[in-house]
Amino acid sequence: MNRQAPVLLHNKDFWTGRFYAMASPCELLIDIDNERIAGELLTHAFDEAVRIEEKYSRYSKDNIIYHINNSSGRPVEVDDETANLLDYAEQCYRLSEGLFDITSGVLRLVWKFDGSDNVPDQEKIAEILFRVGWYKINWERPMISLPEGMEIDLGGIGKEYAVDKTADILMQHQKAGMLVNYGGDIRVTGPRRDESGWTIGIERSIPARSQQTVTAMEDINKFQITKGGVATSGDARRFLLKDGVRYGHILDPRTGWPVHGAPSSVTVVAGTCTDAGVLSTLAMLHGDQAESFLRDQDVTFWSER
Repeated sequence: MNRQAPVLLHNKDFWTGRFYAMASPCELLIDIDNERIAGELLTHAFDEAVRIEEKYSRYSKDNIIYHINNSSGRPVEVDDETANLLDYAEQCYRLSEGLFDITSGVLRLVWKFDGSDNVPDQEKIAEILFRVGWYKINWERPMISLPEGMEIDLGGIGKEYAVDKTADILMQHQKAGMLVNYGGDIRVTGPRRDESGWTIGIERSIPARSQQTVTAMEDINKFQITKGGVATSGDARRFLLKDGVRYGHILDPRTGWPVHGAPSSVTVVAGTCTDAGVLSTLAMLHGDQAESFLRDQDVTFWSER
């Protein structure tokens, strides 16, 4: 796995830690003066990001996800942390009526969102679609068994979960305001020392709602947050374009096709980064009803079409 060792830099009145993990640039902002403590916090962040990546990446050949996906129908016992994630994924599946499904990762075998015009035909999608459907999984904590040919992929919540776990660990060591940013998935632990918020930038989005922890600024591409999680879903970099039709990378697991009428980008603010990530993904899956869905959730969000 491609990783870059952590580097600590001083940026005006706070410390910035950077490293590369989970196929993303990772950043930690720490609003303290003490360099030694900042360095220790950065090490904790790096270690936790690496731990979660190694434990849950579908690219690993020796972790719990690999053993589940290669169990040939046999039950696999999982630890409490993994069980909690599976419980959360099942809850998301049920509440979304099947829109959020961690078994849908196998659709990547027919969809390659590389900016080309290589849209698969319905027959190829149908060949894979029978391998999708959480309802086919036998999950009775702590045992899970998958039908032959099916697999689970926690990529839809993995990075956001890593952000939240990192933030939780850092708060055990330091009460100062900190911002954890893994590839644009963000968690803020508290305000700056002067009680101001951390400034978050969103590319070409407009504010649609307000919340106590968020203040819209004159530049509509920026807002301030004092606590909570932020996540964005969109098709700016992963898409196909054929005959003037743009196909975004977020697929409806019930049909195997990209959702029609979805925004090009949705950013959500919630209590945790994991919740924000699920809500932004579900919004995209609601297509032209994305904004209506988010308004019903009573969360702060930005969308772009």
